[in-house]
Formats: sequence, C-alpha cells, structure tokens
Amino acid sequence: MSAGTAPPTNRVARKIVIDLSIMTVIGVVLAFIGPFGTFQQPLAYRLVSWVVFAWVGYAVYSPMNWVVDRLYVALELPRPALWVVGVALATIPMTAIVWSIGFFPNPVPLPTLEQGLVSYFYVFLVGGGITAFFYMIEASKTSTGSELAPEAETTEAPASVPAEPEPSGPRLVDRLPPALGSDVIALEMEDHYVRVHTALGSELVLMRLRDAIAELGGIEGRQVHRSWWVARGAVEDVIREGRNVRLKLAREIEAPVARAQVSELRDAGWI
Repeated sequence: MSAGTAPPTNRVARKIVIDLSIMTVIGVVLAFIGPFGTFQQPLAYRLVSWVVFAWVGYAVYSPMNWVVDRLYVALELPRPALWVVGVALATIPMTAIVWSIGFFPNPVPLPTLEQGLVSYFYVFLVGGGITAFFYMIEASKTSTGSELAPEAETTEAPASVPAEPEPSGPRLVDRLPPALGSDVIALEMEDHYVRVHTALGSELVLMRLRDAIAELGGIEGRQVHRSWWVARGAVEDVIREGRNVRLKLAREIEAPVARAQVSELRDAGWI
C-alpha cells in the first residue's frame, strides 16, 4: 500500500465502522423528526426502530456499490444511472423488511398492492436519499485526495535550498513500495482508488485514473477501457469471446477492451 494508506482489510473495516456511525446519526435524526407518521410513536420506540432501520438499510444497500462497479466495467453505462437501478432493486427487499418489522412480534399480513407501492415509495425516498448522501461523500473524498498530491509536487523549493533533481522514472512509481519494482504494466480503477499492476505485484493508490496516467511519464501504452490503462509491451495475448475483447497481460491479468477501442487498437497494431 502507498504511504499513508492502510492495508485493504483495515481500510474496509474502518470504512464500515465510519459508515455505521454515520447511519446511527441519521437514524437518531430521523427518530426526532418522525417522518412518515412515526412521530406519533414514543421517542424511545422511534430511536430504536429508526436506528435499526438505518443499520439494516446499510446492510441491504451497501452491496450495491460492488454491483454498480462491476456493471460499470461490463456495460460502460453512466454510474448515476446504474445507482438508480441498484437502489430501485435494493429497495424491494428493504421494503419487505420494513413491512415485516412494523408488525413484529405479531404475524405479518400480506400488503395490498396499494400498501406495497406506498411502502416501496417511502423506503425508496429514504434509501435513495441516504445512498446519494454517501455517494457525494465518497466523490468529495476522491476529489480532495487526488488534487492535493499534484499541488504538493509542484511547490517550489525555497531559494536557499537547492532543488532536487527530477526523478528519472515515472512519478507514479514513487507511490509504490520498492518491492513492486518500476515495471508498470497496467492501471485498474477500483472505486475511488487505482490499482497499479507491475510485473511483481499490485498496489492500491488513492487517486483518479487520469491522474495516475499523467504520472506514467514515457511508458508507452493507452487507455483501453474507462477503467483500464495498459502498457503496450505488457500485452501477451488477445482473448476474444464474441464481441468482447480482453488483453492478456503478465501475471494472468486480463484487461477488458471497450468496443469503441477495438478498431483503434487493431489499426495501431495492438491486436
């Protein structure tokens, strides 16, 4: 992992703890507001129920992040549109959970069509709003994290201190552990990180894909997909499955090729 970045396992655990803390605060706020007719209930009941709803909602909606990332790579559709579809799908089981909890511990009756649609609408509003809130938080963190580093790199040294010589290799390599070497073969976008693949291994770096490409220096390659950049010398084979094309690289890495890029790569002699 690059300097200042926690290992993947610790990073995921830390993110879950932070997210659940945020969901707890949201649940408490909703308990005091008492939306959708819940204000008639006692405050203690609202606190418990809304915090439980918040936590259960996190468990139901958060996997959509993984689904959206995979669909984004496979279908090359806009992320906002994929998120709307993901939230709409996740709202189905969440609505069933909310409806069931509302009758606990008594037997749960089947809702009428009107009751089901109204419940779905309310759950969609809350779930979609909270999901959009988390999406904006992650987007702001990505923007901040990716723009601070270049700014620090361009700061001029004081006149009294001799400037350090320019690095001979790609600047991106300086972000990697020395054990990975300097032979960058591909870049892969993972959520708000870029996974830098070298001939010896891979590492996650917090930055945007376009910023990582800008730090590659003179390495010959091109962006073959919205989520992938590939070094030309790293291509070992081309895998075709119908209209889908993937580039096989070292270490059994396979990079998908966007359909719009296939003809350009063919003209350039890549495939």
